[in-house]
Amino acid sequence: MRPKISFVINSLAGGGAERVMTTLLTHSRSRMATHDIELVLLDDEAEAYALPDWLPVVRLRGGGGLAASLNGLTRHLLRRRPDVTLSFLTRANICNAVAMGILRRPFLVSERVHTSAHLSDGGGARVIKAMVRLAYGRASRVIAVSQGVGDHLVEAYGVRADRVLAIDNPFDLSRIARMAAEPPAWRPDAPYLLGVGRLAPNKNFALLIRAYAAARPQQDLVIAGEGGERDSLLALAAELGVADRVHLPGFTANPYALMAGADFYVLPSNAEGFPNGLVEAMAVGLPVLSTDCPSGPSHILRAQATDGLVVAPHGLLVPCNDVAAMVAGIRHMGDAAERTRLGTLASARAADFDVAAVADRYWAIIDETLPDARGR
Repeated sequence: MRPKISFVINSLAGGGAERVMTTLLTHSRSRMATHDIELVLLDDEAEAYALPDWLPVVRLRGGGGLAASLNGLTRHLLRRRPDVTLSFLTRANICNAVAMGILRRPFLVSERVHTSAHLSDGGGARVIKAMVRLAYGRASRVIAVSQGVGDHLVEAYGVRADRVLAIDNPFDLSRIARMAAEPPAWRPDAPYLLGVGRLAPNKNFALLIRAYAAARPQQDLVIAGEGGERDSLLALAAELGVADRVHLPGFTANPYALMAGADFYVLPSNAEGFPNGLVEAMAVGLPVLSTDCPSGPSHILRAQATDGLVVAPHGLLVPCNDVAAMVAGIRHMGDAAERTRLGTLASARAADFDVAAVADRYWAIIDETLPDARGR
């Protein structure tokens, strides 16, 4: 009998973790011959990513709430009785831990963000942090999206170091190349540099706008994404006198086509779990400039920033919240020959994150955990 494996995530409404889950499962069809696989979505929401038609999908009605999600997932897993589960994102991880604890079966959780940076400091956040400590401590393995995220879980949440491992995000490089070749839904008339992400404080696009205004490059600035900081970012661009050169086109279903036309890519974040957009831009062949935020960029670019601008083996790295260093990075990208050189190096590094190798690592961990299920 094939072992039952349930993958669990909040939804597929959009985001890096959701894209990774979709990519991982889409490239796991060969496993259906040896494993009984399903995907469980805690929330019944519109889905930004298409799932393969061979994959069974269960859509619960968690409505974004912890209690409803926990109740729905527990009921479902008690009926299905999976041998092992793997969940992505904090709410799904907590629900997974409780439900599989009731079943007394092994489970895996995957942390996709730098947990403390992702959560606020209020009373509710303290409760969630306590639940993370309990849930992750009981997992058979905790898969971190980067070594920095894994180290933080050990230091801040008491997760045993021998249960934590880092697995890079998988990227379907051939699909990215195909989508990059499509015409973009929109692009500015002028040459442009590009940032992509939620318009949220941790993404720190305000830093990018300030540095852009100070550097005065020949390119326009495009920030593709949506979020609560849209109005404040537009106001900042107007205040700095660059409103006519800063474009916020909103969410784009095919960011790769927009990347393909850019001169270079900038990641100004204060914190990341694993910056998918950075690797995707590198896969398209863009030279990249990133902050050395926790965590991911230093690993991806194979370097670590100290003071000011660092020309890393696969891109440029600057300290977080350092406008002067970001200005230096933007100006460094003003040399077309240097952009070509860095773009070639970026593309070569992106090949290390191809989905086939990464999916094999996930399945190796799942298969290693199965004997624990069979012994219970």
